[in-house]
Amino acid sequence: MNVTPQLEPAEARILAVLVEKQATVPDSYPLSLNALVTGCNQKTARDPVMEISEAEALAALDNLRSHTLVLESSGSRVTRYAHNIAKVYQISTPVVAIVTTLVLRGPQTIAELRANCERLYRFADASSLEAFLTELSERSAGALTVLLPRAPGAREARWAHLLCGMPDIPVATASARVEASSGLAAEVAALREEVAQLRAEVAEFRALIE
Repeated sequence: MNVTPQLEPAEARILAVLVEKQATVPDSYPLSLNALVTGCNQKTARDPVMEISEAEALAALDNLRSHTLVLESSGSRVTRYAHNIAKVYQISTPVVAIVTTLVLRGPQTIAELRANCERLYRFADASSLEAFLTELSERSAGALTVLLPRAPGAREARWAHLLCGMPDIPVATASARVEASSGLAAEVAALREEVAQLRAEVAEFRALIE
């Protein structure tokens, strides 16, 4: 497809859970609604932790089906759901693993992301993962990742997914930028004052010797 559909957080979480459970509990995949909601609301390996009701999940599934991101099967007594993310977004298995892990666990450094992707795809090294992330951030059909500004005190910047649009920059980061800008302005002003004072002293000295 030419344009990446922008999803709601619940829709992105459902899609990511389907990918995750296909890899980790293949015998239960495709998932029933109950299993899907449980996976969305689990407390571990989730950031943020969510509380999605069955009604909210069904509404999200309807929208995902409209983009053919989710496929429904009803061959048994229970309706089951499967993802179609690779085909719709036209992305490879490593990319599916990256996006899924970012949706499930929030923004991460390259080292964190590589470790958390292990169950879905094993990257040879950090540089190969970084190459995928960079490629995804420049994707012509619509960027799927973005490198966030480095947070104050953090050693590395974190990457985030863009399935739900541009994430909010933490207030602390924005405040740090303002403080840094204010500090630089004050430093420039002090230097200008010092230069003006030096020029005045030079002019005074020249007047004395002339």
